[in-house]
Amino acid sequence: MDFEDTSLPGLGVRREIILASGRRVGVVILRDGTMQLIISQRDDPDACAASIPLSVEEAGAIGAMLGAPQLVTQLSDQHRDLPGVNTQQFVLSHESPYVNQTLGDTHLRTRTSTSVVAISRSGKVFPSPTPGFELNAGDVLIIVGTSAGLEKAAHLINNG
Repeated sequence: MDFEDTSLPGLGVRREIILASGRRVGVVILRDGTMQLIISQRDDPDACAASIPLSVEEAGAIGAMLGAPQLVTQLSDQHRDLPGVNTQQFVLSHESPYVNQTLGDTHLRTRTSTSVVAISRSGKVFPSPTPGFELNAGDVLIIVGTSAGLEKAAHLINNG
């Protein structure tokens, strides 16, 4: 699916996609860096049905929320023929003891026999994060392992 970028002279840029329904969903990125989530009207794709102001953090969270499941699906498809290998995403909650700690501090691989293959944060994906990668609340960890290992990883990430 391709993005359509439309210059808004003096204002910024509108970036959107056209859904199968014909509606347009996108963002307006203003010159001052502020953003608005926009949704077109059902019967008129050029008319806006909703415009929601977003902070940088909110825009990043929406990007991570939408992007991480797609990454999990791609990874799951790639190892579909490998029995026992699963991919799952976990959100690092504000209550996790690993907020503001490094990935290495979790000892996740040693303790659960799973591997973090990517971390999604604020709409950006960090593939193959190193042990020194600092974790933030809201990070989405993409983890590969056995079902049992993934259960252990979920417990570890949430409870330490």
